[in-house]
Amino acid sequence: MVQPASNEWTLAISGMSCASCSNRVEKALAKVPGVISVEVNLALETAQVVGVKSKVKPELLIHAVVGAGYQASLIYADTPTIVRVTPGWPVLLAVLLSSPMLLAMLGQWLGWQVYLPALLQWILATPVQFWLGWCFYKAGWRALKAGVGNMDLLVALGTSAAYGLSVYLCLNGSFWAKQHLYFESSSIVISLVLLGKWLESRAKQKTTASIRALNALRPERASVLRDGKELLLPIAQVRLGDVVLVRPGERIAVDGYVNEGESEVDESLITGESLPVVKKIGDQVTGGALNGDGLLYICTTAVGAESVLARIVRLVESAQAKKAPIQRLVDKVSAVFVPTVILIAFVTLLAWGFLVGNWQLAILNSVAVLVVACPCALGLATPTAIMVGTGVAAQHGVLIKDAEALELAHAIKIVAFDKTGTLTEGRPELLLVEPALDFDGNILQLAASLQVGSEHAIARAVLKSAQAQGLKFQSATQMHAIVGRGIRGMIGTQQLYLGNTRLMEELGVDLTSFKMRASTMEEKGQSVSWLCYVVIGAAPQLLGMLVFGDSLKLSAPIAIERLRKLGIEAVLISGDNQGSANAIASQVGIRRVYAQVLPADKARVVNELKLSGGLVAMVGDGTNDAPALATADIGIAMSSGTDVAMHAASITLMRGDPALVAAAIEISRRTYAKIRQNLFWAFIFNIVGIPLAAMGFLSPVLAGAAMALSSFCVVSNALLLRYWHPADDPD
Repeated sequence: MVQPASNEWTLAISGMSCASCSNRVEKALAKVPGVISVEVNLALETAQVVGVKSKVKPELLIHAVVGAGYQASLIYADTPTIVRVTPGWPVLLAVLLSSPMLLAMLGQWLGWQVYLPALLQWILATPVQFWLGWCFYKAGWRALKAGVGNMDLLVALGTSAAYGLSVYLCLNGSFWAKQHLYFESSSIVISLVLLGKWLESRAKQKTTASIRALNALRPERASVLRDGKELLLPIAQVRLGDVVLVRPGERIAVDGYVNEGESEVDESLITGESLPVVKKIGDQVTGGALNGDGLLYICTTAVGAESVLARIVRLVESAQAKKAPIQRLVDKVSAVFVPTVILIAFVTLLAWGFLVGNWQLAILNSVAVLVVACPCALGLATPTAIMVGTGVAAQHGVLIKDAEALELAHAIKIVAFDKTGTLTEGRPELLLVEPALDFDGNILQLAASLQVGSEHAIARAVLKSAQAQGLKFQSATQMHAIVGRGIRGMIGTQQLYLGNTRLMEELGVDLTSFKMRASTMEEKGQSVSWLCYVVIGAAPQLLGMLVFGDSLKLSAPIAIERLRKLGIEAVLISGDNQGSANAIASQVGIRRVYAQVLPADKARVVNELKLSGGLVAMVGDGTNDAPALATADIGIAMSSGTDVAMHAASITLMRGDPALVAAAIEISRRTYAKIRQNLFWAFIFNIVGIPLAAMGFLSPVLAGAAMALSSFCVVSNALLLRYWHPADDPD
């Protein structure tokens, strides 16, 4: 059955104040016909909606959000993420109006009988309550109409009760009398909550600092050479194939390759590589990198939304907007949180009123219960940590596709590595060509003919060596790749096979004369390929042996050692021969080796590792690694590899450094720790605060301070992740 085409929309949502609000928006969007999935991020104030393209329209989504009592607008793909900062003037004005009552209250705590005239208290409190605090009434009323509760409703109910009690006492006494009222409780609570929201919004803005830093790398203009003239054009007008001039000290405006010139390029903010990289003619460069002291002419291969930098920004934004699995538990708690708090406040009111007989105190204690409860902190605990974690990881060259990968990676117990291009450089060189004793032809020439047009690393090594020797060769016909084994083709009337030992054994080729020699090479970590000639009805004839060497990445042993210190076992899964795989494994410190594994069987091996207990990560860079990357709990791809591998992986390493695998797990562990800490503080504020308020040990003013402090603490704690860096980072 053909699945209908789907599309994804991102909406900016305004008016949300706590987890209850984000749950309400999520439910409203989920009810739109054709919607497949919805994820609302309270910290970013966004909603990501996936739906059937033919059924769902942005207008329907916006209408659903408005119907739920909030505002929405469509965010386009090229719109940068912006966290709105709450204006500071309402906070300042609320504090100024509340200060005289606050000073009087502090005087009472010190034993001074300082009372402001009731009329003056009313004049100071009323604009705070109904002008500066109007946002709470408006948002609370929307929530009430929608049949849900939120933080604004709690604040509106609590402060209104304190304000109403004060007005009642004034009407029973005198507006000119200097008496103890509770206007200060309502005014100071509103001032504290406004202050908390302002501090929280400023802290939340810092969580998107990494996105803003990446967006700042995009130059607005580029110097383009056209028809012999240099034109300064907006980036949007640069076309594929254009030659862009990059002077010393300028940022490279486009993705492309060096057409002319040589320079050192700083790619630290894109790949996390701290040292400048030398770029010569033919080398690839990435838009946003900083040119050193050389003049470069770049031939454009990608601009705009298709550039590497744009894709990085989209990946990070997408990961920040997604929900971690643990957040779904928080959402369930938040759904019943506000109704439960209102019930506790009502019980508190009745208990103090009927059992103690003091209705003034009953109202104040129920107000304290309403005010101290903070579902906002619960809603921010997970997304703020995810936002900072994914952002700082991207700055160090680790791209995390989704929040689930970031959360799960902390529990990885086994990391399985592919060999070629992951632990080794992936650029093998032809070290030796040895013909069979009874063959007098040119093995290299025949092998090169079989490899014309192939992008395989072995093929490139063969062709490079043949060209260096000035050999003339033509492309073979009837070419056919034999997955995980080699290649076959016709050269003239001869059918030739070039492949590994497994292929030769399947063909029945006698390798006895080379067995000792090949074993020696494999023990050194080198790979052996064989060339043979097959005639139907006759035994295949071995023509010779080709030996390839691929150097080990310098950071590979360091990477395995770091994983070991993290309590993680490293495993090698390779399609290469047992001797070569064992040699590489021993050099880097890997004990468990799976050799001669076909691409299709790598996923099977990963499944076996998963059954042994614990989460399994697979690290690879080739197309043949894609099934294993998708099968693993966490797939980790090298950006130096193929697009297929990166698409199948949950995490992409922006430079081919296996040490970044440990870095990805480290940032996951740090982020998960922050999530747990944030949830602890969010819950502990309520678990301790609500009973204290109900028992009369917490005044409304202190309750308001605790409420504002809880959200600010959660966001500030998440921001500490900004100071994380990998173990090898000199900074």
